[in-house]
Amino acid sequence: MPPALTDLGRVHFLGLGGVGVSGIARIMQQLGVEISGTDAKDLPVMRELETAGATIFVGYDATHLDRLAQDGGGAVGTVIASSIAGPGNPEYDAAVDRGIPVLHRSEGLAAAMSGHRVLAVAGTHGKTTTSSMAAMAFSDAGADPTFAVGAAVAGLGTNAAAGGGEWFIAEADESDGTLLNYRPEIAILTNVEADHLDFYGSVEAVTEVFRDFIRLLPSEGVLVACADDAGAREAAEWARTEAVDGRPAPRVATYGSDPARADDLVLVNSELAELSGGTGQRLTYRWADGTTTALTLAVPGRHNALNAAAVLLSARHAGLDVGAAARGLEAFRGTARRFEYRGEAAGVRVFDDYAHHPTEVAAAIAAGQTVAGGNRVHVLFQPHLFSRTRDFAEGFAAALSAADGVRVLPVYPAREEPIEGVDSSLIARRVHTALPGSTTVPADAPAAVASLVSAVQPGDVILTMGAGDVTAQGGAVLAALTEQAGRA
Repeated sequence: MPPALTDLGRVHFLGLGGVGVSGIARIMQQLGVEISGTDAKDLPVMRELETAGATIFVGYDATHLDRLAQDGGGAVGTVIASSIAGPGNPEYDAAVDRGIPVLHRSEGLAAAMSGHRVLAVAGTHGKTTTSSMAAMAFSDAGADPTFAVGAAVAGLGTNAAAGGGEWFIAEADESDGTLLNYRPEIAILTNVEADHLDFYGSVEAVTEVFRDFIRLLPSEGVLVACADDAGAREAAEWARTEAVDGRPAPRVATYGSDPARADDLVLVNSELAELSGGTGQRLTYRWADGTTTALTLAVPGRHNALNAAAVLLSARHAGLDVGAAARGLEAFRGTARRFEYRGEAAGVRVFDDYAHHPTEVAAAIAAGQTVAGGNRVHVLFQPHLFSRTRDFAEGFAAALSAADGVRVLPVYPAREEPIEGVDSSLIARRVHTALPGSTTVPADAPAAVASLVSAVQPGDVILTMGAGDVTAQGGAVLAALTEQAGRA
């Protein structure tokens, strides 16, 4: 079990500029914990925390721990470290040498959850969007939740904040097994697919970690699972009959678009809606008792309609007013890098998406087609990790083939070394779009932007997509479109 928040003492964060670590720091600071932190780069979020009273360092140095002990605030009681600030980091090593407890980021988040009822959002895809929707819905329903999600939530202005209510909403990340550090009362399971095979090694191990997560629910807890997804549906069926440590199984509630599979909440109608801020959808859900809930969601895509269903069902089980939760969903305007609108130039709209798994790529392209109407969708895709490119090349190619034009950037390596024979061509040569010759592997980002801009027409949609630095290309695309229009 993670320590209680009151047992941490002064907390020093390593990797403070990251979205996950900074979110935990923000929450703890707002709850009255004295905090400090270090990162290799000076990032805006660090200055925000500093303005609120934190001591901030740029560049790692073991002497920072001594300086903190001498500044009048007392010695560091706990260090919380991101995944990239582990052994070998001078401040991490100094803390270990001095006997200061060092917690992984996920353990720090679990400590911040102490004393709260926890809604944890798990699944291979959709965690950030669904937890962001939940933060909006629970807020409008008067729950005043604490929340920590993986991207800034439009409408809330931040990715993390300490509320005054009893609920804590957070993502439960399966990428390294750390979702098992949390103790949820309600757990959303959006989907279960093979991913992070560099960590797990097999699909079976991925399935098992989600089962282990479900085992953490108390008997009075609730698993909210998507019946449209085969993996989540199988997990729900398993959970219905699985006694955990001799205890009765938790309640299982399912949602989806097929009434033969979804027992508790069914999406019965979805219509395209042109809203002032762009394209959304009008949705109607039917509950098990026959009553309905209608709302207008400002973000497109069937996957978002299902994410909203998960939130409505969770709100009901949390004892909140469903109508108020629905109004919160209507106020949701998306999160950073989740089909995020970047702008329009020369009649071409540009969106950016974090998609780095074939299922996510397919969902983003489908949303782009909805927005484009009868016009074309062009994708600038950056594969993330050599291992993922190798493992999912065929899946990526199949998903990308739904687009009208595809440019595949070189692989973003992140933490990995190159793998012989694995590069972007492994995906590109398998892509078959409706426009022959429209799939290319440009030498670099500027070449990709130039190629895209030369191919689009007014009304088209461009998606920059991937978990690496491709997000920076949205602005470059818009600038190139504007320049080209000026020349014309």
